[in-house]
Amino acid sequence: MSITLPVADDTCSSVASHAIGQDAASSVAATLKALSDPLRLRMLSAIASDPRGESCVCDLAELADVSQPTVSHHLKVLKDVDVLTSERRGTWVWYRINPSRRGAVTALLDSFAPATVAPWSDHASDELRRPDFDARVTHLADELAAEVPELDPNLVLTIVRESYTSLARTARVNTALVPLTERFARQRLADLTRDRAASVPQVLFVCVANAGRSQLAAALVNQIAGGQIVARSAGSSPADVIHPHVRSLLADIEGEQGSERFPKPLTDDAVRAADIVITMGCGDVCPIIPGVRYDDWAVGDPALASPEGVEAIRDDIAARVRTLVDDLTN
Repeated sequence: MSITLPVADDTCSSVASHAIGQDAASSVAATLKALSDPLRLRMLSAIASDPRGESCVCDLAELADVSQPTVSHHLKVLKDVDVLTSERRGTWVWYRINPSRRGAVTALLDSFAPATVAPWSDHASDELRRPDFDARVTHLADELAAEVPELDPNLVLTIVRESYTSLARTARVNTALVPLTERFARQRLADLTRDRAASVPQVLFVCVANAGRSQLAAALVNQIAGGQIVARSAGSSPADVIHPHVRSLLADIEGEQGSERFPKPLTDDAVRAADIVITMGCGDVCPIIPGVRYDDWAVGDPALASPEGVEAIRDDIAARVRTLVDDLTN
């Protein structure tokens, strides 16, 4: 009687060679453990989205009703795993994202976090799903699809959901998300359906946070051009709110309409719809679309300026805007 021995499966034996190494796994696990606190994640998000590129303990203490020593402890935990770096200046310690970890932090905040809270997630439990928002977002998509019959309704639904998710990343108050989603989605749909030949020139101002210079430039173009040019703005990593220095200037320029502005994410469609894309001296890189003109204005950052400096930045941008308007309308 012969016995046939089982033959080893080489496919199975090779799986271990593709696994993450022990040292790397230990390092990643330590970092994930440090990030497994809601307040630390909120602090990380606040620092990553701060227009200044850094935050101090005094800023971060506003995120929760805890003492500054507690805030400092959480920040030290993040610093110990090299997610943050710090620098003491006088009384305060300032924190910024470690440049070597910025890609990982961006992936975490921009991809993983929104996916876990998206109201239409098929994987969420019944208790965690938010049918009220899901229904409102879907209803909004149906309304907008009826206004742009030339677009596939499924595409409109995708744009509305993407708009909601991207704004939810930095939203402070969720009750305003649906109205903001409607305004952002309408703008994106207008970009998709724009007839360049039959439209007035369109300018897109881009900066990192879309909380200062780009917002101010767009408002000044719309004021000075008087409808002869459409100006919009966006950010590669938009903040949650417009900087207070700039918000007051927008109120002076646009009145009540200025108070309705909010930071918006940069999209390829916005770049594609623009005749001119102008970055604001902050090193942002935009998608290169054939037929679109690109320029860069090296102007100061209002978030870092004194009240007098903010006014000087406004005047600098206004002078550039007048030259731009003359160039596009004459």
